[in-house]
Amino acid sequence: MTTLNKTKPSWSQQLALYRERRVLALLALGFSSGLPILLVFGTLSFWLREAGVSRTSIGFFSWVALAYGLKVLWAPLVDRLRLPVLARLMGRRRSWMLLSQLTIMAALGGMAYSDPQSQLTYLAIFALAVAIASATQDIVIDAYRIEAAPVRLQGALAAAYMMGYRLGMIMAGAGALAIAAWAGSDLGYNPQGWKSAYLGMSSFMLVGVITCFLLHEPQVDLKQQQNLQATHRQQLIAAGHSVPIASALSFMYSALLAPFIDFFQRFGKQALVILALIACYRVSDVVMGVMANPFYVDMGFSKSQIATVTKVYGVVMTLVGAALGGILVSRFGTLRILMLGAVLAAATNLTFALMSQFGPDVTLLTVIISLDNLSAGIATAAFITYLSSLTNVAFSATQYALFSSIMMLFPKFLAGFSGLAVDAYGYAVFFIGTAAIGLPVLWLIHKVSKAALTAQHQAKK
Repeated sequence: MTTLNKTKPSWSQQLALYRERRVLALLALGFSSGLPILLVFGTLSFWLREAGVSRTSIGFFSWVALAYGLKVLWAPLVDRLRLPVLARLMGRRRSWMLLSQLTIMAALGGMAYSDPQSQLTYLAIFALAVAIASATQDIVIDAYRIEAAPVRLQGALAAAYMMGYRLGMIMAGAGALAIAAWAGSDLGYNPQGWKSAYLGMSSFMLVGVITCFLLHEPQVDLKQQQNLQATHRQQLIAAGHSVPIASALSFMYSALLAPFIDFFQRFGKQALVILALIACYRVSDVVMGVMANPFYVDMGFSKSQIATVTKVYGVVMTLVGAALGGILVSRFGTLRILMLGAVLAAATNLTFALMSQFGPDVTLLTVIISLDNLSAGIATAAFITYLSSLTNVAFSATQYALFSSIMMLFPKFLAGFSGLAVDAYGYAVFFIGTAAIGLPVLWLIHKVSKAALTAQHQAKK
């Protein structure tokens, strides 16, 4: 035990990791990655509700964000295909990053000029374009994060990414609401305010664009990919296939099938438990998140009240939670902090049920948003580190996209029914229910932890 403590880095050494250039770059990329999601999720729900769209329609509208759960379908192409011209100028990862960021900017502009009261279909189309481009950006940034630094930096990279991600979400939440209130009206619907807000959010994507130009393309050993494709190609030629067909089939095999075969070969039967944990870990806060802003509207809070509380206390507690999560993972291990994060996520949902029994109390709102952001920072920093540890760098983009797709697909699908649940049972029962559906996660983490300990003992023998 003494030897173990001596090998642990000090608190000051761990904090010093956040000054690394690559860590700071992930802070900016995290901001670019976190900005779009609320603009097709929570903030969009606020806009739609204020425009008079029904809660049931808002719930179904949230299915636009299923693109984040389906990104594994095109992740192999992003992982392996080189974009013409751009790839030669910027490299494989940065070219895809830039293309997705510019697409997000254009689609947000399209949303800005679509009024949900008269152009709901156009708004849905542009929102879907934002979601698909944003999911593509996530694929590339996740791969870049895994490839750009050694294992010792992954905890700090995950925490910095999470800090930036949460700051991007807060900008898209509190920032968008503040702009909408300033350019339109604080209470009541004003389309000009929302137009200004979404155009402003489009301009903030320049943070990611500028960072993309400043980055260095990661140097990755692709020999495993290349050898696998070459071996499979030779086998197909030997079996009688022509060279063009063998080349096409071997590319498809190495891009589409090999990443998944590799994962199941490495983890065996335990792979199914791991995938179940990934699928359920965020279900509690994602399902609750769709109705959070409609809840604030129905409670009677103004846009400026929500924006002020979220901007001040939300930012501070997000930074504290993400940084603390990275340090806790380094000191106590990923799975322990995953368990802590799951408990905190369920507990903070219960505080929303408490607030539903009171009027628009700003003090209570401040406490609840602070606790929610702190717990989310800790949980997500641990979860990102865990997902990164599961990937093989030879298939980083595809495997991480698989994990993050599974992470979002079930929660986003379930979240589509959140409006129906609130209409049927009310906010208090809904929030208690979202806390309850997070409880099976604790059992899954226990199962994964037990299997990991067994594997460690077997490795020592």
